[in-house]
This record gives sequence, C-alpha cells and structure tokens, in this order.
Amino acid sequence: MFNYRLNNYFFITMFLLASVSAFSQRMDRKVKPEKFSAQSKKAGAFIDVNVPTYVPSSYTIDQLVKNVLISGGSVCAAPNVTNVTISPNQPATDTERAWGYFHKGTTDFPFNDGLVLVTGKARRAGNALEGPGALGDVVPGAGMNDPDLVAAINPPGNLKDVVSLEFDFVPNSNQVKFNYLFASEEYTSGFPCGDFADGFALLLKKVGDPTYTNLAILPNGAGPVSVLNIVPQGVGCDGETINEQYFGGLNTLNVETNFIGRTIPLKAVATVIPGQTYHFKMILADAIDNGYDSAVFLQGGSFDIGMTIVDGNGNPLGDTLNMCDNTPQTLKAQVSAVPGMTYKWYKDGVLIPFATNAVYVANSPGVYEVKTFVGATECQKATITIIGGTSPAAQNATLKLCATPTLSTFNLDFAKPQISTTPGAVFRFYTTQADAQAQNNSFITTTTNYNGTDGQVIYVLVSNGAFCSKIVTLTLRREETPVAQLNAPRLRICEGESLIITASGGVTYQWADTSSTGGVRTISPTHTTTYTVYAIGAQGCKSLQPATITIDVVPAIVSSLKGGQICEGDMILLDAGSGPGYIYEWNTGETTQAITVGMPGEYTVKISNGVCSKEFKTQVIRAVVPQVIKVDYNVNGTMVLTASNPSNGTLEYSVDNGFTWQSSNVFSNVPKNTVISIRVKVKNTSCEGFLEYFTFVMKNVITPNGDNVNDIIDFSGVSSYKDFKGFVFDRYGREVFKAGKTRPYWDGFFQGKRLPTASYWYQVTYQDPASKETAVKTGWILLKNLE
Repeated sequence: MFNYRLNNYFFITMFLLASVSAFSQRMDRKVKPEKFSAQSKKAGAFIDVNVPTYVPSSYTIDQLVKNVLISGGSVCAAPNVTNVTISPNQPATDTERAWGYFHKGTTDFPFNDGLVLVTGKARRAGNALEGPGALGDVVPGAGMNDPDLVAAINPPGNLKDVVSLEFDFVPNSNQVKFNYLFASEEYTSGFPCGDFADGFALLLKKVGDPTYTNLAILPNGAGPVSVLNIVPQGVGCDGETINEQYFGGLNTLNVETNFIGRTIPLKAVATVIPGQTYHFKMILADAIDNGYDSAVFLQGGSFDIGMTIVDGNGNPLGDTLNMCDNTPQTLKAQVSAVPGMTYKWYKDGVLIPFATNAVYVANSPGVYEVKTFVGATECQKATITIIGGTSPAAQNATLKLCATPTLSTFNLDFAKPQISTTPGAVFRFYTTQADAQAQNNSFITTTTNYNGTDGQVIYVLVSNGAFCSKIVTLTLRREETPVAQLNAPRLRICEGESLIITASGGVTYQWADTSSTGGVRTISPTHTTTYTVYAIGAQGCKSLQPATITIDVVPAIVSSLKGGQICEGDMILLDAGSGPGYIYEWNTGETTQAITVGMPGEYTVKISNGVCSKEFKTQVIRAVVPQVIKVDYNVNGTMVLTASNPSNGTLEYSVDNGFTWQSSNVFSNVPKNTVISIRVKVKNTSCEGFLEYFTFVMKNVITPNGDNVNDIIDFSGVSSYKDFKGFVFDRYGREVFKAGKTRPYWDGFFQGKRLPTASYWYQVTYQDPASKETAVKTGWILLKNLE
C-alpha cells in the first residue's frame, strides 16, 4: 500500500539544533467538499435503512439473521442457526447502531433487502442525503485490531471501529453461499493509492478448527475484495485500473447510498459438510482513522444453508448440469426436513404435475427448480439448469498398420472415419481408460506418428466439441508387410500339360486370375501366361508388390501321320508331318520325317521338340482286291456301282478302264448298249477289281426296211452271258423269235416271213456278270413293216 499523503511538513533548521532531525506527522484526512445534484435531493433517491415502516427494521440481530438473511426464515431453517451475536452489542432500539435492515425502496439497488454492517451509523448509509464524512462518527463500544480480521487481511496500520456479526449454523447441503456487495467512501481523492483501505472479511470455519477461511475473495484467484484491489478508472493512481469488471459504479449523484462507490453483487461460496457445525463471522473496520467509512450489504434470503440439488449419490450438481442424449438425470433436493415439509418441482417455470418428492428424474434439458413448503410458507428453493447436448455416434474400431522399412508408426487420424462419421466430432486418444474417463490432458498429441504395438488398445474420447462424449476403443493391429514370392518347377510346358506353382511369403494370397486364396495351384495354361499374386499377412497386410511368373506354353506337337492299305508288292509313304524343331524317332529306327514301307503292320513315330514329346501310331493294312458285285444302269445313262470292300478301305471307281477315277460310285452319261470296262480299287493301292459290263437297253421300235437304221433288235451284248435267253412274243403269246448265240438279233421275220406291223413283247434273261444273279428284262416292241 502506498504511504498516506502528508498535508503539512515541519522543519527545524540545522543551525538551531545540535543534531539534524526531520519528522512528519500523519494528519486526519480532510473531508473534500462535494457538490450535490438536484436528483440526490429528491425523495426516494436513497435506499431505506432501519426505516420503522419496515417490520424487520425493529428486528434484533438474531431475528435479522434467522428471518431475513438465512434462506427460508425461521419456520424452515431456524433450528440450524444459533449463537447469533453482534459487536459492538448495540440493541435494536439504538437508532445510531452500526447494523440494521435495508430495503432498496424505489431505487435500482441490486438487492431488494437484507442486512447491512457499517463502520459508522447504519441509518446514514441511506434514507437521505448526508454530507461527506457524515457516517464517520466513532462507533461507540467498537474495538480495534480484531485478531481474526488482522490475520485475514494483514493491514498496514491500526483497524478502528471494528464491527462484526457472528453465528453458528449447521448446513443441510455440501455448499453454503450468499450474495453481498462492498461499498466505501474511500473511492475518492486517490485514496485507493494509500494505506487507508478499510478492512473487510467474510470468515468461515468448522467449529473447533483453529483458522478461518476468508470468503471475500474475487473469482479465479483475483485477490481479496478491497478498495485497493477493485479500482475503477479515474480513482486509482496515475489512471491505473485493477479488476475494474467487479466495480459497480461511482455514486457521483449521491443516489442509492451515501457511499461514493460500490462493487457489483458478489457471491461467496464455500464447500461444507452437511450436519457439521460451522461458525461464520462477517467483520469490517476503518483503517487508521475514522474519517471515511465502509459497509457490507448481505442480500436477504441469499445465505443458503437450507437446500441444494444433488445427484443420486449426494454429490452437489452446481448451477448447471450437462445432459447428453436426454439421458435421465436424478435430481435430489438435499435438505434437513422439518415437520410438515412438502416439495414442488418446476421446469422452465411451469409446475410439474405429481412431482412432489425430494427426488425427481429429469428426462430433457431445461431450468429445474425445487421449492419446499411448510404449510403455505415457502421455505427453500434451489435451481439448476440442465443444458442439453447430443453425443456423436461412435463405435469401437481397429486400425491396421502394415509396417515397412519406411513406415513403422500408426497414424491414429486414419481411424477417425471408422470411429465416428458425425460432422464436427472431436477426437482425443488416450493410452489408459482412466485418463479418458477423466478427460484430462494426458492424451496422445502425436496422433499422426504414434509408435503403437500390435494388440494395443487405445481409448478414444469422441465429443461434440462441448460436453457430450463417448469413450470407445481403438485396437491397434501391426505386422510387417509381407514380401510375395512365386515359384514353379519349370517355366516351359507343353500345351495340354499341367504344372504346380507355389506362392510364399504370406498366410493367404490374392491371385489376379482366381478367387482362390491358397498358395499352391495346379495350372493348365493353353498359351503363354503370366501369373500374379500378392501375399497377405495374418493381420491382412498386403505385399507392396506382387510376385509374377511367366509360364511359356510350347505349342502341342501335331502330326499328319496316316497309314493305309497296300497290296502285295505295293509301297506306302508314312509322313509324320513337320513342325518347329521337330525330331523324329520311328520304331523302324529311322529318324526322317517320312518313311516308305511295304509291309503291313503298326508303325510308331516319337516326335519331340526339346520341351515336349509325343508318340503317334498308324496302321499299314494288307489290302484285298475289291470286286464289283452290282451294277445298276438305267436308260438315262446313270450307272451305280456296288463293290465289295473286304479291306474296309477307301474305294475309288472308274468306268473308262482306269483312265479316270472318282470316289463316287455313281456315274452319269454312260452310253447305252456299250461294253463298259469297270474298275474298282482300294485308294492309293494297286489292288483293283475289273469287270466288263454291257449297258443293255432294249429298243422298242424296229423298222426292218434295209436302211440299216433300226433294222434289228440286237441281243448280242448280253448273249454271251451265262444262262442267256431271249424271246419275242406276239400279242397272243406266240413265240415269234428265240435268240441264240449264232443269231442273237431279231429282224422282224418269223419262219422266213415278214411279220405284220404290231406290238410285240420280249423277254431276256441272263446271269448278271456283277451280281451273279439272274437278270430279267421284259418290254414291248413296235414292229413297223412295209406291207
């Protein structure tokens, strides 16, 4: 604290005294004149203090504490408050007492009413305009340097006009709290720079404890409530401000109170043990002199020792409670019940039907209030605001790392999409469940480069960026990335062959051409093929590169080898055919592509090309001469041959004595009544069958007139055939001609006479030279003779 300003200085000259001395004497502060405004002179501009029209103004200090200060009043909570004392012990009838009841009247004072302590005359704190220093009279009977206050604030000088209020109480909840504000005449003339800081403390201790705790402390450790620690602009030293946010305003118009400045309403809070007895002491005093006074205003009904809202385990819930996903929250009114006490619960100011117990389960966000009543008297009330939120969707996940020489750590961020897809979700990764539940700062910071181990469980706190969160697990799976290998016993095979290829390096495998996951395969490629496989590890890690192997399929060895039939003395060419790199090995010992043989039998050739080999067989069969066994010929010149084929070979036919051959046994345009030289043979052999065959077709008109055209019917073409017989009959069945070997033709005469023109019938029979069966041909003949 700064030294008090000195008003006068006294000097004693050096030559008058033997020794030089200087001294200064601290003088009482002079009251600075103050201008009064018209507003400050109006009725109702000040709060009412100890005004007789208010019943509590006549209350004893005991009554003020129990019926005004303590929440609920004596009907509900009086049994919990005892040993109320005031110092100096001025009676309620003393109009000049330093304590009393205040009411805001028609002002904007922040408290409606309550209890006030003043280091002067309490009535002069309000009511009407008082001049500066009007409160500053000495308080009769007030002490100095109260040891509890001195211990609490360690003042730089003497403390005068000590005024204190004390009482014992038994809290009904885990917390005691009340509202207050501090006002002082010190907020002027730069006084916050000096030592004249009136002393003030709100002291609490459990009965029997040696020391108090001062509750008059600003939030967040900002220091004590004091003129020197709450300094607004324009009052401090050199324009300095200190904790100005807690200053309520300068009373420049002298309204509300006769103090020059005051703080904003402040809250004193202390954690206590329900059922234990505590001692409270509110104390303040003037610093050094009595010139400028201060006061503490305690809001009526704010000293709450009666009830608080706790959870199902009895833990205080405070002013707010977070609710995620409408999870039911148990609210319990913790209070020491008195006979006849009842409960009412409200949500957002609306009475909740049937909620008349001390416990209520809330299922949705809102402002919840519980009130207790004894009869029609409202006793305590407590309020809690439940703030709703939605937890992000989250689920357990597994993060896999396939380690390589250049990648050996986990990127935990890669697991976020697996864990939650809720937009805006916030992730924290913890190595222990306890840290995750505590939501402390021991989370993993190097999420993109985490050196985890296989099977390690990470606990992930997934929040909505506010208070709603879930804890899920992230299981780390780590394995070395496998290296795929692929082998085969040989790289070249013959077409049609099979081969076993073997993959290694993994537990399972991913082939490019099959869904099989095994490492061993039997393949049968039909052309040169490249096989590709990835190795898959036990954790599912896939090799970075596939293994490949190319199997060269050598075209299959083919042969045009054909055997055949040969006749005695014939030779046949056996050609195995050609191909790339072909090497031949015959069962005859020859190594040429083709061999010529003249003996029937099985012939074998083994063909190889350096990779593949194959054996081919053929038969050379002794052919038997085929024979024509049937000839069908019609007047249209079509001849159909039927031949025997004892060798079952391929036959060829000729009707021009072997000049031309054809595979078909049907011939066209074969001339009539002509001897045809028919040949049939086994193809590619000299085995030929021969037959001369006369294409006999009977003329049906003769004109025996000597012009050598159709003069006769000639049977000579078949007359030499075995069992030949030829006859001509007239219409009456009379035989008019019989052919013979010497006369195988008919000229229209019978017994030397020319027969008349008429139709005649013929019949010819003979053994067919091919089929060896009797051929019978019949028909009619028109004989035209010149009469």
